[in-house]
Amino acid sequence: MFQGRDVVIAIDWTPSVGLNNEGRLRLRQIIEDSLQPGDVVYVVPFATTVNPLQPEINPVSETTGIPFYGKAEDIKRILDGVPWQTNTAQHHVDIQKAESVIYKQLAQLNQCRLNQNQAVKVQSVVWVTDAPLLTPPGITSEVWKETPAGSPFRKQNSNESLVRQQWLEALTPELRQQQIDNYKLSIVDIPATVQEYCTPAPGGENLCLVNSYLFNQLWLSTLFSLLSLFGVTLLGVWGYRYWRSLQRVWQLEISCDDSEPQVQYLGQQQQLGLGTAIECPDNEFRGYLKRVRNQLFLEPTNTEELPTYYQGRHITQRQLLTGNFISLKCPLRSQREFELTIQIYPRY
Repeated sequence: MFQGRDVVIAIDWTPSVGLNNEGRLRLRQIIEDSLQPGDVVYVVPFATTVNPLQPEINPVSETTGIPFYGKAEDIKRILDGVPWQTNTAQHHVDIQKAESVIYKQLAQLNQCRLNQNQAVKVQSVVWVTDAPLLTPPGITSEVWKETPAGSPFRKQNSNESLVRQQWLEALTPELRQQQIDNYKLSIVDIPATVQEYCTPAPGGENLCLVNSYLFNQLWLSTLFSLLSLFGVTLLGVWGYRYWRSLQRVWQLEISCDDSEPQVQYLGQQQQLGLGTAIECPDNEFRGYLKRVRNQLFLEPTNTEELPTYYQGRHITQRQLLTGNFISLKCPLRSQREFELTIQIYPRY
């Protein structure tokens, strides 16, 4: 079942980007055509102002998301939140800092859902920037000149660089890009990911959060799948047995009063004449015994002069005969009657 996604629209707010007509059109297309009901959108402009070591990055949290329900007003709210015009007061982009903040906050969203036994979500970041993405730790000026000189992300082994790299390895993002003028429209897709936490328990065991989460999330769907599989299997077994029953030839032992039984065989869609194939004391033709699938019918003829009675009723039209032992009363023209008994044995 679709649980919705977290979709971050991360826009480089510096004048070096500047959304041109094509960029605005493609971004609007993503918002209007690719979102699905259940998605939550986070608009995150990023850049640097006075202090280059504290870039302005909007938070990604439960309170900043814009829920999308598929309505026109939802699209308007998202479009209204996008900074379509660049801010000339903004300059420089510490892109690895922006990545670290956004990916960490997205991971925290799913971690909170894990703690609350809610469904974790797949996540996507729509990057609009001329800065390179998913670069190795220790970004140099040759790779990206706008990284502030004092940024810890310039150092390969700084704590900030190592933490960012750990998040990238844990989240396994997939990058797709399209060049637009002097910048790129990039999509980074992240599968639903959580970090496992286990607590030691008595007896040498561990209590792991993901295990209980998976049970709470999946027990109902697993039960439904098992029941569905059981139902399909049961239906298949029943269908095979029914098909096999249709292939069997019935053996009929037919007796008139106390005479020796006559043995007849009846296959699918076959019939036996009463008074012809089945011998009767007066050799008068009274109708047919006809098999249709796994049911036996009496189709009488000349019902006024040669009536046939089944379960105490005069049969004047096609009649279903039930059970494996059937008794028919047949009056004769001589005012007497005989009893016709039919025993059915399906043959393998």
